[in-house]
Amino acid sequence: MPVLPREEGIWVSTDHDEIEKVAKQFGAQVHRRSPEVSQDSSTSLEAIREFLNQHPEVDIVGNIQATSPCLHPSDLIKVADLIQKEGFDSVFSVVRRHQFRWSEVKKGENRMTEPQNLNPAKRYRRQDWPGELYENGSFYFAKRNLIEKGYLQGGKMAYYEMRAEHSVDIDIDIDWPIAEQRVLSFGYFGKEPLKEVKLLVCSIEGCLTNGRIYVTEDQKEMVSYDYRDIVGVDLLKKRGIQVRLISERDCSKTLAAIQLGCIAKVGTVNKLQVLEDWKKDMGLSWKEVAYLGNEESDVECLKKAGMSGVPADACALAQKAAGYICKSSGGCGAVREFAEHIFLLLEKVNSVRKQMKAVSPAGKDAGRK
Repeated sequence: MPVLPREEGIWVSTDHDEIEKVAKQFGAQVHRRSPEVSQDSSTSLEAIREFLNQHPEVDIVGNIQATSPCLHPSDLIKVADLIQKEGFDSVFSVVRRHQFRWSEVKKGENRMTEPQNLNPAKRYRRQDWPGELYENGSFYFAKRNLIEKGYLQGGKMAYYEMRAEHSVDIDIDIDWPIAEQRVLSFGYFGKEPLKEVKLLVCSIEGCLTNGRIYVTEDQKEMVSYDYRDIVGVDLLKKRGIQVRLISERDCSKTLAAIQLGCIAKVGTVNKLQVLEDWKKDMGLSWKEVAYLGNEESDVECLKKAGMSGVPADACALAQKAAGYICKSSGGCGAVREFAEHIFLLLEKVNSVRKQMKAVSPAGKDAGRK
């Protein structure tokens, strides 16, 4: 994932359609890799060199590994400054570890293991030992002329020591649970402080229901809903989040039949005005409002809400405006899925609060080599 200096922007290097779609949703530019550098045996360096061949205006590349989810922008800015302002040719990330190393003895060898970085006769306590610096692979920054020679490290080099809690690497399946918990505790969640969602507004047709309307012989309308979504609404209420419903149609009878017990506004022609009125009445900021919609009429509401989502089968304009696209379709569990997404945010809010209360050490300085 090559990342350029701030004035150039952020690029994601991929040959995958879904990754390209997600990257663009979050404002990144996309470099479409050629088949030649998209093989299982292809290296990051090969992809970066291809990228540079197509972008002669780029002088510095920061190669950020997607498997390092706890990186913070402030660290990357400091690293870019080491190259741009202090004249280093390459900077890479390291982490300090306190691990005693021993030589490997392979099966069949007639020898004993030997200590590599300690004297067993004078074994010191961990807290009395400064430890060693290990390359952790989170990022590699380098100038163009170095990369063109086939190197990501070289010339006037510097390392940047990351905090141990930010040094997370996802390599195999069992790393995922650890990484998820670490992200909740030490991840980066944006410039603005997180706030708890206190109101979810959900469009009825296409979100709570699948949008289909069945008409009986005696002209009565019927709709279907997924019980999982009803459970999702109940769970939100139990967490103190008010759920309100909105629709352009007059579907009062449908709501009465479902018996959700939610405040609803039906037959409205201006959903945004209704949303603004509810926000004002509850004394909320936009950051405390979540919105689940699926149609063009929901787009402005999706843009305004602090957290926004759409079902998997929402229209293209709604998907583009939303921050989260459910895997479930409308009327088939999308409300429950979005509720789980909101609960994850609440965990993040609580984690950030704990971080702010805890006394954390100052950031590490860069080291020169």
